[in-house]
Amino acid sequence: MIVALASRNLPTQLPLKAKESKAWMWLRIAENGTGEIIATHGSFLFAAVRLLSSGISELTREKLAAGLWLPATFGWHRPHWDACYTQYWRSARKFDPEHYVATLAEAGFTHCEVNGLQAHMPYEDSVAFEYYPQFYTYAPGFNHFVDTPLTQGIWPAQYLDANLNHLKKLADLGRRYGLKPGVCMFEPRTMPDRFFAKYPTLRGARVDHPFRSRLPRYTMAQDHPIVQRHYREALKKIVKAVPDLSYMSVWTNDSGAGFEHTSSLYVGRNGGPYMIREWRNHDKIAQAAGQSIVRFLKNLQGAAAEVNPDFDVILRIEPFKVEHEHIKAGMGEHVTWEAPSLLVRGYSVPYSHPKYPENLGVAGSIFHTTMDKAERETLEQSRAQGVEPVLHYSASGVMNHEPLLGLPFPRMVHSKLTAVSETGISRISCLGGLTNTSQAPYWPNPVAIRAAQFFPGKPIDQVLSEYATQLVGAENAKTLTTAWQDFEDALTGQPLVGLYCAFGFCWQRTWDRPFVPDAEAVPAPEREYYERHGCFQHNNPGLIDLGKDVLFDLITRDSGKKMAADMDREVIARLHPLIARLEKIAAGLAGEPCNVFTDLRDRVRAYLHWVTSLRSVCAWCENVYGYLQATDDTIRSTCEKNLQSAIDGELTNIRGLIELLETTSSEVLVVSGIAENTFFYGENLVEHLKTKVRLTEKYRHHKPRIDPDMFWRPIPGTTWPEGWSASANA
Repeated sequence: MIVALASRNLPTQLPLKAKESKAWMWLRIAENGTGEIIATHGSFLFAAVRLLSSGISELTREKLAAGLWLPATFGWHRPHWDACYTQYWRSARKFDPEHYVATLAEAGFTHCEVNGLQAHMPYEDSVAFEYYPQFYTYAPGFNHFVDTPLTQGIWPAQYLDANLNHLKKLADLGRRYGLKPGVCMFEPRTMPDRFFAKYPTLRGARVDHPFRSRLPRYTMAQDHPIVQRHYREALKKIVKAVPDLSYMSVWTNDSGAGFEHTSSLYVGRNGGPYMIREWRNHDKIAQAAGQSIVRFLKNLQGAAAEVNPDFDVILRIEPFKVEHEHIKAGMGEHVTWEAPSLLVRGYSVPYSHPKYPENLGVAGSIFHTTMDKAERETLEQSRAQGVEPVLHYSASGVMNHEPLLGLPFPRMVHSKLTAVSETGISRISCLGGLTNTSQAPYWPNPVAIRAAQFFPGKPIDQVLSEYATQLVGAENAKTLTTAWQDFEDALTGQPLVGLYCAFGFCWQRTWDRPFVPDAEAVPAPEREYYERHGCFQHNNPGLIDLGKDVLFDLITRDSGKKMAADMDREVIARLHPLIARLEKIAAGLAGEPCNVFTDLRDRVRAYLHWVTSLRSVCAWCENVYGYLQATDDTIRSTCEKNLQSAIDGELTNIRGLIELLETTSSEVLVVSGIAENTFFYGENLVEHLKTKVRLTEKYRHHKPRIDPDMFWRPIPGTTWPEGWSASANA
């Protein structure tokens, strides 16, 4: 038996199509076990072996004996901002890295992301009462892995070595399964002020969010020749450590990174003197900033190309609405861009929720399952310039329903990948990756991804039926696929709630904070357990107002009312009978079929408790805002009554969640196995939920109240001068 890459030019009879295709696998296996498995990608070799053991109907003995050529739909397919393997879920309890990369390869991925920190938190300068350093825990940049003569001594050498060794370890593990390594970094990253005390002329743009930070953060001046050399040397050091590193994805203008003089910096256009040296109008500044970004990207690509000429530098392009065309005009082969839609212009995308037209901005989420015809036109324009863009999609809870694991929506994933393929896009990335795969052993989503990759013409119903048969036998397969479908139908009815349906559900400590009309009626010492690890600072309105976060309005009275009603009708009403049915099915089975249905029941239950809390947040906004805006006592009374009803519902919901977590044998959500962060520390989870119940019952009858002067509060431990008022109305 020969198992080899196609690049070895083995003497075998392949279809003529193989010479024209860049991504495929070839299986020829005789009755006596001789033959060959040949593929264009190392990961496809592993996928081929796993296909042979899966019992898929296409792999008959007759077809295998004659030789079976399977072209791959996507020759470039990577996890992107890979939550558990490299990013902010990497402290997940019971995460098995090797199981994870094996699942990627089996599903038809070609790359893996490797720049994860060795520890679960970064080494960053900070000041008291500031959350900002935690943003550096994901998409870590060069400064966390290597130094150059310019930055030597800024970070401890042992910290850099530990992170670089971890990066190499992740690359080695992926390489064992044929996955090519790449990195996703926030760049240009900030430097601490002690660096600029030494090199003041290298200070570039202020990029931090001034409401979240207590210490301004600045990048280096990106056009300065010394800075350009620093970036070349930094990337060369990483490529030297991982010579087959194949790409770098650049995320920016957020979370401690940004490009000078771009319009989407939190404090507005700003930067050093090496790009904008005299008065220019808005358009000329946008042009100069866009061209500078291209120089930055090409500088990186040129450095890496000395080792790997095919190295790709990929810019996440959403932040650059006004610089958009200038950036794209300067790109070319191996310098490209990525987005949740090829039609992005800034953060504006043409896709709305499939059920709720007013629910906008769903591109890239699980609700984005179709592709507008105009996407093809943009793709053709890019290709005419020699640029191959990357489109990302969602297959898991990351940025959708965090922190839940293993929710089945295989038809939605398959529909999206089919639509992407029909559009002609060849490069895709799975946002958040596949999360904690070893703890979701019956999850059908990777099977749907594999089918879209290697069997694109095969109906998804047949794919799922075959997989269900493997799990529970032919007699129960239809019951399982129907349950998956019924869950998807309910999931599709969920509106996308800004921030909460991304990382905000955990950031805002939605599950463990007291659900009360006035958060500040709860004494500060009793709130400390969740405020300590939530993504808010002392004067963030999100501490006391569920519909806001810093300067952002997330939920209004009207949108909260509509979304709560939508969830009642389209989601929660469907989940209860599904759970009851799964309970009955599991009770009538034994062995592995029982385990499969029990696992699904518990994951659906976890989603029910999640979406009910999401519904509670919307109801809170509807009724607290309604009460505070009312000029009529009757309206106030109605809002109070409705809010108390929502509190009753949330208490019942959290008690149910506690019961689930105390009885399930499945890992239905991500909890940290190391320490509390925005995710619960596993040892504390149930106790936090019980504390929420106790405090909610104790403080539920206070009148709704939101302090209008929240913004103007001093840092804890200080006071304004006597007689001074910080009231907005003073």
